[in-house]
Amino acid sequence: MKKNFKKMLAMSLACGAVFALSAPSVDASYMLNPEVKDATPALLEASEIGVLKYENPKMQNLPNKDAILVMSFGTTFKDSREKTIEATVKAIQAAHPNVKVELAFTSHIIVDRIKAKEGLDIPTPEAALQQLKKDGYTRIALCSLDVIPGMEYAYDKAIFNEYKGNFKKMTLGTSLIYWQGQEEQRDDVESALKALSTQFPEVADDEAILVMAHGTPHPANAYYAVIQDGINKMQLKNTFIYTVEGWPSLEDIIPELKAKGIKSVTLMPMMMVAGDHANNDMAGDDPDSHKSVLMKAGFKVNTYIHGLGENKAIRSLFVERANESWDMLEAK
Repeated sequence: MKKNFKKMLAMSLACGAVFALSAPSVDASYMLNPEVKDATPALLEASEIGVLKYENPKMQNLPNKDAILVMSFGTTFKDSREKTIEATVKAIQAAHPNVKVELAFTSHIIVDRIKAKEGLDIPTPEAALQQLKKDGYTRIALCSLDVIPGMEYAYDKAIFNEYKGNFKKMTLGTSLIYWQGQEEQRDDVESALKALSTQFPEVADDEAILVMAHGTPHPANAYYAVIQDGINKMQLKNTFIYTVEGWPSLEDIIPELKAKGIKSVTLMPMMMVAGDHANNDMAGDDPDSHKSVLMKAGFKVNTYIHGLGENKAIRSLFVERANESWDMLEAK
């Protein structure tokens, strides 16, 4: 394979599985070396990077009836859901006023809890796609509200692969942070950090900002090291990223804070919503909450309990990701 990323018009190499994007602001996916004339299904699958596209050759005579399906993990925190997930979906809908935009939650547990508590039916991606198929939609642009391409994004990709054959055409956009500036690709880490930093308070030499990410057992957990490197390169003063369920943990960060003489910290989530992790794991009063652990270690602690979806600059990036999936759906 030849690692050659280009911004160019979409060009299928085989079965519509490897492609680039059409809009000038959209970055291409991985492209096989043109010398590869007999790419096997395994090689094609391995090459599926970036925005994905599939065209069903058996359905090309069907009329176009388009929909955008936005996939999010979800939350049972209604107030935060309205300010983050629903606000982002509204922004995507505003960018595509004449297209049906649907929301699905990938957490089946959250779907069940919302139904029981609020009587609200938010479908899973599987249920949403089954209904769209029933309603006669033939082209679907899938969009993700995930921050990094970890396990939740792997779910999104599995949905794409499982249901793409049921429609005339299907695309899948990337997570908020995907490309890292390699070769000719854009740097999603830098753009996301610029957007995130719009909510950062000014910090003195003995103050720090601790950004709480989720963490994942998926190898994509390595993105957090890249994000911290981006923080350092952008000279975002005394800013550290840590995770709830991955690496680095809060315990990994505390020695760095003490070594730098930090006395006061501001905690904020780098998650789409301010849900259970933000309100309880991060800012709760239990002795094992991050706030309590830091206070016990001698730090003054402030908390910023707002999900990424409340940040207008972040929402704009998610709209861009949705637009990329839509542009691929429209590309000839």
